[in-house]
Amino acid sequence: MSSAQLLVIRHGQTEWSRMGKHTGRTDIPLTDVGRDEARAASRTLAGWNLERAYSSPLIRARETAELVRPACGLEIDDRLVEWDYGVYEGETTPESRERIPDWSVWTHEIIDGESVDEVGARADAFIERFDAEVPDGNGVVFAHGHFLAILIARWCGLPAVEGRRFALATATVSLLGSHREDRVIRALNHRCGDALDPPSRT
Repeated sequence: MSSAQLLVIRHGQTEWSRMGKHTGRTDIPLTDVGRDEARAASRTLAGWNLERAYSSPLIRARETAELVRPACGLEIDDRLVEWDYGVYEGETTPESRERIPDWSVWTHEIIDGESVDEVGARADAFIERFDAEVPDGNGVVFAHGHFLAILIARWCGLPAVEGRRFALATATVSLLGSHREDRVIRALNHRCGDALDPPSRT
């Protein structure tokens, strides 16, 4: 079992995230509020020695990462992009439910987009990369709400669909690690700006 820890940071606010719109591959920047949130994340990570930092190529994640400025530099990984929502891109859940009662990304087919298991496969591939590159120490990933929720589920050995249990707010920090033989969640939805102390690994 690796002793590495992975900090998980959702990007700061965008205009679409503020409105609750599903934002998959649409490449929109942070709002001014989102930029302030990203700057606060640098205080959250004060004192952390980071071996690797990874980001989605989409501007909202990259801009968040660039404002945090991890000292180890930044690597772009295309596998970290958000879920492809297909025909539901740009819609809110209430809007989608006007056509399809009880619609949810977690329970319904994503027409012209990705299935939840396809997103899970991308998360698995990234975890495999992280395990190989950071067998010990700390890393950080900057990406998107649904993708990171699925990443958390897969880190814990849960099916990708169980990402629905981990609702991540914009510009919050979560921490994944291990305890004895198990991979665990050390922190979830920690608000940026407050120092997040590295927990004991015992």
